Amino acid sequence: MKVGKTILFVTLFIFFLVFISVIFTLISKGARDKVALVRVEGPIIEAKTVVEEIKGYVKDSSVRAIVLRVDSPGGGVVPSQEIYNEVKKAKAVKKVVVSMGSVAASGGYYISAPADRIVANPGTITGSIGVIMVVPNLKGLLEKVGIKTEVVKSGKNKDLASVFRGIGEEERQIIQGVMDDVHEQFIAAVAEGRKMEIDKTRKISDGRIFSGRQAIGVGLVDEIGDLDDAVKVAGKLAGIDGEPEVVSKSEKGVISKLLDGKMPEELSRVLPDLHLKYMYYMYMP
Repeated sequence: MKVGKTILFVTLFIFFLVFISVIFTLISKGARDKVALVRVEGPIIEAKTVVEEIKGYVKDSSVRAIVLRVDSPGGGVVPSQEIYNEVKKAKAVKKVVVSMGSVAASGGYYISAPADRIVANPGTITGSIGVIMVVPNLKGLLEKVGIKTEVVKSGKNKDLASVFRGIGEEERQIIQGVMDDVHEQFIAAVAEGRKMEIDKTRKISDGRIFSGRQAIGVGLVDEIGDLDDAVKVAGKLAGIDGEPEVVSKSEKGVISKLLDGKMPEELSRVLPDLHLKYMYYMYMP
């Protein structure tokens, strides 16, 4: 009788352990089956917010994949490069999928290039692989109103790209050299991220734009779909069964803040000298 009770006790105990183990496995699996959504909206003026958010999700063991929602016409060269590098680092650890919104052009495409997959809407405006620097020329206007500027400088090119006069030929060559070098960096980044031959990349890197559907034909986009489709792609690539849980910490972008009647801190910091910045930007006059 005691032997029978002992066997029954052991059997129940083993069943209990298996049951607990299954429950914990399911809970643990569910906790890990998350896709993080990081939004990049409006002009890319600073990288810190996006970079820190991506880093946080890379460290989060519950996140299996990251979806980068890009709705941006581009922006500053350096912040675009910093986000690009962080996306590339994240890709080495977790699956990264880009979902393109209305516009993902110039710097907006730059940060998308390293992703495992790029999903765009058919009407998304993308591409615009190029660099632009816009310098206002107020010389004629100032002469009409009788205003002159006096400049004291330590070198002949110290007031390069001044808005108070035109750009001379020597200055133009200096600026063009910088633009060409940064453009080559852009081309190389796209070629590396998309695993394309550099010559093929260069042919489509003259600043032209593409629709999402056209971009598939030239190798800049992988498939057509919306944000929900991108989340599903990310979940599938990460090996998540069923519908993944989506988590997000993204704050409103610059455009959203402006629509809310608020002056974003990012803009207030850069507006005084914005004309001096060279940009990965889809220029829309």
